[in-house]
Amino acid sequence: MRAMVYDDYGDASVLHEAEVETPERIPGQILIEMRAASINPIDYRIRSGELKGLLPGGFPRIPGYDVAGVVADCADDAPFKIGDRVMAFLDAARGGACADFSVCAIDSAARIPDELSFEQAAAIPLAGTTSLQSLRDHGEMQQHDRVLINGASGGVGMFAVQIAKAAGCHVDAVASGENREFCMALGADHFYDYEQVDFTDSSERWDLVFDAAGKSGYWQAREVMNSGGRYVSTEPDVKGMLMTAMTWPLSKSGTIMLARPRADDLRELIRLHSAGQLQITIDSRFPLGSLADAHRRIESGVDRGKVIVLNEPVG
Repeated sequence: MRAMVYDDYGDASVLHEAEVETPERIPGQILIEMRAASINPIDYRIRSGELKGLLPGGFPRIPGYDVAGVVADCADDAPFKIGDRVMAFLDAARGGACADFSVCAIDSAARIPDELSFEQAAAIPLAGTTSLQSLRDHGEMQQHDRVLINGASGGVGMFAVQIAKAAGCHVDAVASGENREFCMALGADHFYDYEQVDFTDSSERWDLVFDAAGKSGYWQAREVMNSGGRYVSTEPDVKGMLMTAMTWPLSKSGTIMLARPRADDLRELIRLHSAGQLQITIDSRFPLGSLADAHRRIESGVDRGKVIVLNEPVG
């Protein structure tokens, strides 16, 4: 099959097209023929070697964790059938989405409803799951909570604003000034332009601060958190892990989260979209062969929405 791979760490130019063996499905997995994938910051961070201490060795690598396509092979007793339209959050440690075919556990995939396009579906899995698990599981979000989303216009942040609003929370958004109208259209109740205002200096107080951009810190945010407040960030590093361990017994806790593939969470995100509570914004689209350009786009700092990679049907 055709795949986009890299043979060593480096900038986006290390990505190149190659012919590789089509992955073989094992029991409990499905084989997906890719129609669309999306690029997330974790993809270029892994490719550049930034996380090699957490994910060492093993080349060549096929990047990407988000995939939407059709089931190409599955067991007779699987909850899917060949030809089903599905999206998946790949459960392989190194990804594998940016190729004609990928495999994943049955419990990492969900059927796509007719009204959802492949590119819309590909935008959801990692970013949507990160937002949902950060707010609901790690942030213990409750109805009427006051929630602040830092990085509200990005791929994770745009989902987080809408998920918190759907849960009945008051939501304040932090982004650059040019994204004010976008964030308000997502449902934010109030907007902070980080170029003009530092939310950690605000007189407001929040029950949950979700740093979707990884740009703030617990020790600053705790000053604007209510007693019993929670801080959640998506930055997987040693410093963040130490913060999680140090703050869990405190009245204001901090957590660094890593999203986990769960089909039930994908189905919940699909439900929210079908109910009109989760709109999907696409920043840009690239053909699979131009994956390096897609990586450069995400590295440049995407203000609104997701970067999508499209693949023509095989054969």
